[in-house]
Amino acid sequence: MTVRKATHGTKGALVVWLALFGLCAMVSLIGGASQGWAQTHTQNLLRHFDPTQGFQLGAPQSSILTIQPDRLFSESAFGKRISREVEAEGAVLTAENRRIEAELRAEEQDLTKRRATIAADAFRALADAFDEKVQETRRIQDQKLREISQLSETARREFFAASLPLLEQIMRDAGAGAILDHSTVFLSSDAVDITDLAISRIDKVLGDGLAGASLIPEQLDEQ
Repeated sequence: MTVRKATHGTKGALVVWLALFGLCAMVSLIGGASQGWAQTHTQNLLRHFDPTQGFQLGAPQSSILTIQPDRLFSESAFGKRISREVEAEGAVLTAENRRIEAELRAEEQDLTKRRATIAADAFRALADAFDEKVQETRRIQDQKLREISQLSETARREFFAASLPLLEQIMRDAGAGAILDHSTVFLSSDAVDITDLAISRIDKVLGDGLAGASLIPEQLDEQ
C-alpha cells in the first residue's frame, strides 16, 4: 500500500506540473520590455520633448474627446514591437516547458520501472524527491511567466506616461476639457474619437521605442 501511494504521488505531481503549460497561452495576450529601458526612455522624452512643435492641429473641435486605450497601445509602433517581443519570449518559455515536460515524463517512467527492483522505503524516498523536483520546477517556470507579464505591464504604463504630453496637446488643440475612455461612454460621435490621431502623433515621437536604447548606457553610468 505504501508503494502504491508513492507511485500515485509522482503522477499527481506531474499532473500539477502539466497544468503549467496552460498558462503559456496567456503570454501572447500581454504586452515585454525592460523596466529599466521604459523608465529611462520615458524620463528622456518628458525632459526633451516639446509637444507643441511639428504638428498640424488635425484635432476635432469638441469640449469632450474619447480614446480607445487598448487600441492606442496595441496599434502603435511601440505596442506592436512590445507584442512581438512578448510573443518571442513566450515561444521560448513554451519550448522550454515542453522540453522539461518530456524530461519529467521520462524520469517518472524510469522511476516506475525501478519500483519492482527496490525496497518500498527506498522507492518512497525517490518518489518524494521527484515530487519536490516537480513542484520546484513549476515554481521556477511560473516565476518566469510572471516576469514576462510584469515587464509587459511596466512597458504599457511607461508608454502611457510618455504619451501624456501628446494627449494633453491634442486636448488643447481641440479646446477640450477632458478625454474619456471610449468604452465608458454610452453614446458619442466617431468624430470626437482621437485614437487614430493620437497613434499618428505618438508614432512620430516614440516610434517603436528602439531609438531611445542608445540613451541607456549614459543614464546607467550616471547612477
